[in-house]
Amino acid sequence: MTKTVLLLSLLISGLAFAQEDLLKDIDTIQTKNTDTSQPAFKALQIVTGQSTKLAAKKEWYIVVAHRFGDVSKGFKDFFGLDDASTKLGAIYGATDWLSFNLSRETNQKTFEGGAKYRLLKQNENFPVDIVGYNVMAVNTDLKKDNYPHLQFGDRLSYLTQALISRRFNDDFSLQLTPSYVHKNLYDPNIEDKNQFLAGLGGRYKISKRISINAEYFVNFDNHSFYKNPLSLGMDIETGGHVFQLLFTNSQINSDIGYLTNATGKWEKGQIFFGFNLYRVF
Repeated sequence: MTKTVLLLSLLISGLAFAQEDLLKDIDTIQTKNTDTSQPAFKALQIVTGQSTKLAAKKEWYIVVAHRFGDVSKGFKDFFGLDDASTKLGAIYGATDWLSFNLSRETNQKTFEGGAKYRLLKQNENFPVDIVGYNVMAVNTDLKKDNYPHLQFGDRLSYLTQALISRRFNDDFSLQLTPSYVHKNLYDPNIEDKNQFLAGLGGRYKISKRISINAEYFVNFDNHSFYKNPLSLGMDIETGGHVFQLLFTNSQINSDIGYLTNATGKWEKGQIFFGFNLYRVF
């Protein structure tokens, strides 16, 4: 009888300590879930513009982005399905704070290579994430028949961005994106060699796996031929995929082309439907 009582006492004591440890673990998990240091965005792009999210160390992303044609043309082009632009790309996380990307788009046959790097991270002592983003693009569609003195350097353009975001809570995040674009070859009648832009984008979560996103960029050196890009989108999380559906007035997928060569007018229904698909490995 004494042995039985002693055994039960030890068992109850062990359960009590185990329960206390379990509660501590639960409290720790809850703290992490509500930590403001979590990413402000689930996808690497808000809509077409870059977000402050980076690929993790040794992660590979395959990116497929598609923009159909102008939906306002109706049945003539089957609401844009006859005229599409596609971008294929890859992203590699060299570290948790640095990633590299390479892509190619059918529109203007443009190759882009870039680097994305975290400068400061939002936490209880600092209010925002700050990420740098740099891109060099090569327009391989330019021909010497049209530009007899064309040199390789004329094909190049550059983008520098500061991505500044704040995650206010589990559902809502905002980002400010000052940007600078330099083009070696340009038409002075419709654009400037050096262009300065400011973008504002945001994400609002409407369910566990779905959010509504929006972004708008103002080009301070716009000659009115090209339009300021305005885009609306939806993020859908499905396991290893992030699928983004979107509407935009810029058919071009490349970072520089999207920012500086938008042609559609929202008020006239000149918008392009498309999607971004990310697969992480």
